Amino acid sequence: MSDGHTHGGDEDTGEHHDHGDSADHDHHHHDADSVTVAIVTVSSSRSLDDDPSGDAVAAAFEDAGHEVAVRELVPDEYDSVQGTVDRLARRDDTDVVVTTGGTGVTPDDVTPEAVDGLFAKALPGFGELFRRRSEAEIGTRTIGSRATAGIVSATPVFCLPGSENAVRLGVGEIILPEVGHLVGLSGRGSEDSTDEE
Repeated sequence: MSDGHTHGGDEDTGEHHDHGDSADHDHHHHDADSVTVAIVTVSSSRSLDDDPSGDAVAAAFEDAGHEVAVRELVPDEYDSVQGTVDRLARRDDTDVVVTTGGTGVTPDDVTPEAVDGLFAKALPGFGELFRRRSEAEIGTRTIGSRATAGIVSATPVFCLPGSENAVRLGVGEIILPEVGHLVGLSGRGSEDSTDEE
């Protein structure tokens, strides 16, 4: 990343993001036009009737032409978060999972720990970009955010903080522009995938 020409994995890196016409077409032809999302709110104090952050995730996906497959609320408990994310990622009608809550630094914030062991592949760029974009709004407090993402059973999983502003930023500016591409790529060959550890 020494100059602008190698940023993003173009032909200079020899990685997948060759931006030549035919390679770009091949790389994007698996993109999903519409996806179904499972939304998990991690909170011991909220209910699905009082879930503004989950509502914001749902509204953003629906406004972009996607569908909500299911919404669940789980307490800030390691086993509950891990079991729920694992189960939802394996559902046939779920293309992507988005969690909100439990990514901070209080003792009961366990979402990143709970999902980390499920990741067949981590997507560190998501958390990096989320924190970079959050700095404009919350300044150096962004270091306390542990937003993370990865692939679980061929399903992209994104873990966002519990605030509405964080959800709007993460979903609107980062997840939605890339979700069709990631779903298309991560789902390739999933029938014979061996994501389970």
